[in-house]
Amino acid sequence: MTGGVRRPPTRRPGGFRPRRPTVWEKVLLTAAGLVKRYGEVRALDGFDLHVEAGEITGLIGHNGAGKTTFVEVVTRLVKPDAGELTIYGTDALRGPRSAQKLIGACPQEIALYPTATVRDNLQLFGALTGLRRSVRQEAIRQLAAELMLENVLDRPVALISGGQQRRTQVASAMIGNPPLLLLDEPTAGADPQTRAALLRSVRARAEAGAAVIYTTHYLPELTDLVATLAVIRRGRVVARGEQSSLLSGLPSTVRLRFGAAGPAQLPPEMAGRAVREQDEWRLTSMDPPADLAALVVAGCSPTFVDVDRPDLDNLFETLGALPAGAGAGAGAEDQAEEKAVPASTGPSATPRKAALSSRPDTSTARTARAEAREANDAG
Repeated sequence: MTGGVRRPPTRRPGGFRPRRPTVWEKVLLTAAGLVKRYGEVRALDGFDLHVEAGEITGLIGHNGAGKTTFVEVVTRLVKPDAGELTIYGTDALRGPRSAQKLIGACPQEIALYPTATVRDNLQLFGALTGLRRSVRQEAIRQLAAELMLENVLDRPVALISGGQQRRTQVASAMIGNPPLLLLDEPTAGADPQTRAALLRSVRARAEAGAAVIYTTHYLPELTDLVATLAVIRRGRVVARGEQSSLLSGLPSTVRLRFGAAGPAQLPPEMAGRAVREQDEWRLTSMDPPADLAALVVAGCSPTFVDVDRPDLDNLFETLGALPAGAGAGAGAEDQAEEKAVPASTGPSATPRKAALSSRPDTSTARTARAEAREANDAG
């Protein structure tokens, strides 16, 4: 142990050095009973989650469910009112801040120095993780190749495309191969090429042993990532597990058509689960083969059958969406999460503010270059 923090797996520029994890390494992050209040709104209300090394966990839920607040608690941007959080067995709320070096975080908004170059930004974030100068150079080279940034390394961030900015932001989180990645909607507004590159990189990090917490409203990404799911509703995890196991608890929709002499009604045991739309029946079924067999036995043989299996959109609508009429509460929670972003101090505050400005800030760029030079000198 060093400074009270358990030592993470040995790393090298290209990834984790493979070795058998110890027991405490397998469960990399554990959150228990996290609560965060903003006035009368509870952005987190008994939030529980554990994530293992090598696991990609997708957080899904309505706007204002608490996803971003949870990420901000893990990164110590926000202090919870109650609950426990451990990373690698270390108290991440009250323990030494050196534990934050185990985390690579990518916020929703672009949080880079806009008038500094891509290379200078990556130099700075690499130095903040403690990488030596020679290691940083190799890490930047590898990330630039992996995320298709080689041709823009020496351009100011403000002068590259939105997709290139997204890839740069993710690169700033991945540099140093942190064992825990927090990616908060990293592909928001991204083009298909950017999305594909980012998903490849996320899968590679998980295969190398990193734990990844991934929030998104574009649910097919979680299928591509083969992510486990944590469904969040009003500040709590209401469902957790593999996609297949969660989807298995949802019904399928069976579309049926019959010939000219088709039945006026389906058998009584199905009538309450069926809706007729012109010449087609839609049957809600937990066991489509059994229901189809029952139809045949009852003398109702369909001429057309199509089974729509449940997908992640159905899971979200069933578990993650707010009930009708709850919009006002959701809006209040959204506002609470927006107000939750603190006036940070230190290197992370300047790019967060400058990135939202429409005018390049030359002093920001000078700050980034100066900090990168100081880091080089120190390395």
